[in-house]
Amino acid sequence: MPLTDTAIRNAKPKEKPYKLSDAQGLYLLIHTNSSKYWRFRRTINGKDTTRALGQYPIMSLAEARKARDEFLKSLAQGVDPLHTKPAKIISFEEIAREWHARKKAWTAQHSSNVLRAFETHLFPAIGSQPINHLTTQDLLVPLRAIEDSGKLELASRLQQRTTSIMRYAVQSGIIKYNPAQELAGAIETNKSQHRPALPLERISELLSKIDNYKGRNLTRIAVNLNLLVFIRSSELRFARWDEVNKEHSIWEIPAQREQLEKVRFSHRGSKMKTPHLVPLSIQAMKLIEELKLISGEEVLMFPGDHYQNKPISENTINKALRTMGFDTKTEICGHGFRAMACSALIESGRWSRDAVERQMSHQERDSVRAAYIHKAEHMEERRPMLQWWADYLDACRQEFIPPFDFKWQKEL
Repeated sequence: MPLTDTAIRNAKPKEKPYKLSDAQGLYLLIHTNSSKYWRFRRTINGKDTTRALGQYPIMSLAEARKARDEFLKSLAQGVDPLHTKPAKIISFEEIAREWHARKKAWTAQHSSNVLRAFETHLFPAIGSQPINHLTTQDLLVPLRAIEDSGKLELASRLQQRTTSIMRYAVQSGIIKYNPAQELAGAIETNKSQHRPALPLERISELLSKIDNYKGRNLTRIAVNLNLLVFIRSSELRFARWDEVNKEHSIWEIPAQREQLEKVRFSHRGSKMKTPHLVPLSIQAMKLIEELKLISGEEVLMFPGDHYQNKPISENTINKALRTMGFDTKTEICGHGFRAMACSALIESGRWSRDAVERQMSHQERDSVRAAYIHKAEHMEERRPMLQWWADYLDACRQEFIPPFDFKWQKEL
C-alpha cells in the first residue's frame, strides 16, 4: 500500500533500521535514532542503484514522490540521473571575470577600475545567478539602479560591457542567445558635451587677453603652449620633461605614462593609445625654454601650485580663460583650441586632410585609412604646418587675417 503522512509520522524506530515502501522504488528509511530519510531504488542494466533524496520532514511525502517521478521520466528518456553528473552551474561573475582576464591590452589601472565597477555594481545584483538563466530584465536591474543615481556615463559603459560579457558566453558555447543585446536604448545617455570654440574672427581678441593675463606665469605658458600645439588636456597636464626632444624640436607623447604615486589618471598618455608626435614651432620652443626655468628640475612640466609632484588641475586653463572674461561654457574652453586650429588649417587650403587628422590625433573611422594614417606620420608636412599655425597666430595679434589670405613668409 502507498504511504500516507499519518503512517510516516507514527513510524517508530526499531532495534535495526527498516524501510517503509511507497511505490515505484520510493521508500522511507527509518534509523534507530528516529531519523527518517527518503530513498529511491531502481534496477538499471541489471544493477540495483539507490539514490538519497532528502530527509523527512524537511522533504515531504509529496516532494519525495515528485523527485521520484522526475528520475523515472529521465530514465524513460534514456538518461540515467543516478550516474550522470549534474551540469555545472556557471555564474555571471565567473564568466565576467574570465572575460575581464582576457583583456591583455588594458593598462593595469584601467583593468582594476573596470573590475571594481563590476564588484560594486554588477556582482552584488546578478553575479551569483546562473548565466544561462539571466534575462534582459535581470541584466537591466543593476543598470537601472546606476542610471537612477545619475551616473549615466557609468551606466552606459557597464551596459556595453555586460553586452560584451554575454556575447563572450555565446561565443564560448555557454549560452545560445545573448539577452543583453535587447538592452540597446534602455539606458539614458549623456548628450554630447559641447566644447565651445571662438570663431576665427575673434582670435585677435583671444590672443590679446592671453598676452595681458596677470595670473601665474606657468599658467600663462600652459595656455599659450596648448594653443600652439592643441593637444588634449590630459596629454598636456601629465607631460614629463623627458618627452621633449630639444635637438629635434619634437614632443613625443607616449601611449602610456608611468603612474605617479597618488596622482589619479597620471598614467594617461596619448588618447589614441599610440605615441603621438608633436612638432614644436620656434614659438613653442621659446615657451618651453621659459617653462624650463620654472619647472625644469621637476618630473612634470606643469606641476601644480602647491605640490610639485602633482600636475596643474584639469580646470587650470579654463579658469584662466574665465579670468580673462570668457564664458567657458558658451564661448571658448581649452579643448576649443583644437577646433580653432583645425578650422584655420583646413581653411588655409595649404595642408592635406591626412596631415591635419594625424596632427589632431583623431580616430579615423575607416579602418583602411586608419592603418594608413597611423603608419604615415606625415612629418614632412606637419612640421611646416605647426610653424604656419604659430606664425599665423602672431600675425593675428594685430588684426584678424583670414587663413586663406595669410601670406606666409616662410613659405618655400
